[in-house]
Amino acid sequence: MTSTTPTTQPRPHVTHTVFNQSAPRVDINEYELNTVLVEAVNRHDAAWATSELTDVGTLVGSAQFQHDAKQANTITPELHTFDRWGNRIDEVEYHPSYHRIIAAAVEHGAHTRCWADPQPGSHVARAAIFMLFGQIEPGHACPVSMTHAVIPSLELQPDVAAQWVPKALSRSYSPELSAEKPSAIFGMSMTEKQGGSDVRANTTVARPVGAGGPGAEYLLTGHKWFCSAPMSDAFLVLAQAEGAGGEGLSCFLLPRILPDGTRNSFRIQRLKNKLGNKSNASSEIELDGTVALMVGEPGRGVRTIIEMVAQTRLDCVLGSAAGMRQSVAEATWHARHRAAFGATLADQPAMAAVLADLALESEAATVTAMRLARAHDEDADDTERAFRRLATAVAKYWICKRGPHHAYEALECLGGNGYTEDFPLAMRYREQPVMAVWEGSGNVIALDVLRAMTREPESIAAFDAEVNLARGASTILDAHLDNVRAQLSELATLDASSAQRRARRVVESMALALEASLLVRFSPTPVSDAFIEARLGNDRGAEYGTLPVGADLTAILQRH
Repeated sequence: MTSTTPTTQPRPHVTHTVFNQSAPRVDINEYELNTVLVEAVNRHDAAWATSELTDVGTLVGSAQFQHDAKQANTITPELHTFDRWGNRIDEVEYHPSYHRIIAAAVEHGAHTRCWADPQPGSHVARAAIFMLFGQIEPGHACPVSMTHAVIPSLELQPDVAAQWVPKALSRSYSPELSAEKPSAIFGMSMTEKQGGSDVRANTTVARPVGAGGPGAEYLLTGHKWFCSAPMSDAFLVLAQAEGAGGEGLSCFLLPRILPDGTRNSFRIQRLKNKLGNKSNASSEIELDGTVALMVGEPGRGVRTIIEMVAQTRLDCVLGSAAGMRQSVAEATWHARHRAAFGATLADQPAMAAVLADLALESEAATVTAMRLARAHDEDADDTERAFRRLATAVAKYWICKRGPHHAYEALECLGGNGYTEDFPLAMRYREQPVMAVWEGSGNVIALDVLRAMTREPESIAAFDAEVNLARGASTILDAHLDNVRAQLSELATLDASSAQRRARRVVESMALALEASLLVRFSPTPVSDAFIEARLGNDRGAEYGTLPVGADLTAILQRH
């Protein structure tokens, strides 16, 4: 009888040896490797923060931090409206990785260090730290940004500021909702379903508890269409004030927990199912007799909260620039470790042109963002303040709009890997559009630029003076600067309708003038020459990788 027991040993052919793939881009120092950011920090009087920036660079470049970033964006926030006994709690549960990330960002002052220690370069140091954290995990940057941005608005109401500013300046973080906490994270909620950006159409009502007026208690009733980071400790909101204390759209500070420890009426209706920004919860909320304190003058709510909006718009620029840095870093890393057709991808002329073009965009965004950060420091004079008023809006419009396509092109450099969630550029591609939408989408920002030109003509003079510091370095740039002046002059002669139709074109021209001017002044000649020809020259292309003949690709890429 034949045995049924096999005696032959398996002899598999080994096919799954992994080669020609890039090594994990982990356990590196993201600050020290970012030449453009290091130069900007030193140039704009923040070299005193180098040690802490280096520490942050090591932290965010670690394998553990990157793993936390992936977890926070994969295991996303979950709303718990009730506890198991049926009590209304309105809590959002985050993965522990999210709390580790935001705690580290707060510990290093990514939120309010520039307000706690004002000196030349303070906003620059804070911006660099904010960008390093946001480069790897962008969702947590939303509440960090709002906590930073709330300070100027709170300071318009000294009695409220005395209670809340010290908590915002704290370097500690706790996710628990408690009146006893020495720290606080802030959120903001302005828009309503019927109005969106037209906040003057808001219908939420604020009724005074007593006499009313600045600093007084009100009860708010209404629905907010977007409320970011609903587990924050307090929020700035807009509502229509009623009563003898003053009427009209006003700004209020709304705490989640009242001084006696009870929960304020803050009903989270649902979490928004967003395209990206997955680690950060955004919500709709219902206010029903909700206690809040008026901040600023009644009827001046927009003017009060605009101080916060101005800061968060700068952070949109910082966030977009940070995203561009991640895109370039991941694309160049892959291209330098992957071979095809007999050479590494980075040494293939077609790929090198794409990478260099992406690097140019990233460098222009970073240089511009850091110049704006310096203009926000305490020592800014009247000219600097006028410049930042206009330039921040211009940069917010352009850099944030450039982010999504930049992320897509970088993703494509990784091929199929880039299109999977295993690599970070899929997350980045979904993330970049939020910077363009948040705090005013394209038309809102373009119209705000028009408004600034009309109401603050000194801002045009300051912007013009800044960009023309580079005049004489390039005939192409000089011609563009002349064109910008002509466009601005023409704009001043147009009726309101015609000016609106021209707004986007003019803002785009202004943005390119600013970026090109700053690169001429602060970056190596191969960088500025290639950028100017690629963005302003007669032979410019529409896609990344269409750089002019003669562009020094090696010199550009060595910086990235």
